[in-house]
Amino acid sequence: MTGFGGVTLAVGCAAVVEDLARRRISNWTSGAALASGFVLHIAQHGWRGALLASLGTLVGFAVFLVFYLLNGMGGGDVKLMAGFGSLLGPGAIAWAAWFAAVAGGLMGAGYAVVLALRARRRAAPGGQAIPYAPAIVAGVWLAEFALG
Repeated sequence: MTGFGGVTLAVGCAAVVEDLARRRISNWTSGAALASGFVLHIAQHGWRGALLASLGTLVGFAVFLVFYLLNGMGGGDVKLMAGFGSLLGPGAIAWAAWFAAVAGGLMGAGYAVVLALRARRRAAPGGQAIPYAPAIVAGVWLAEFALG
């Protein structure tokens, strides 16, 4: 496993656990991904690596920023994608966002089915947010596996 793969695995696991347990992704988790991406890219490619990590961060941040501004996801999700963007670079993080959107759609559909089944038995609570870190991490891992 490469350094990138190890960091992606560790950050992904931490983000999923945090989001499922607390419904928050800490800045430490996203920051670790961000810093690791810059360090690893600069170590391998120098200034070109810094540019690659910067562009990946920008794309990762921008791709979900619209959903945050529309109250469709939390700021921790956006920062997590920015951190993963520094690790994957601009091309791979775009694919990761696509895979995350598909995974999130499937998760949302599954959640809707569960709520519908609960509603048959008793009143179901509505308006609950779905933790999105599992979908983001699935998308990142799929992109890393498929492209890397």
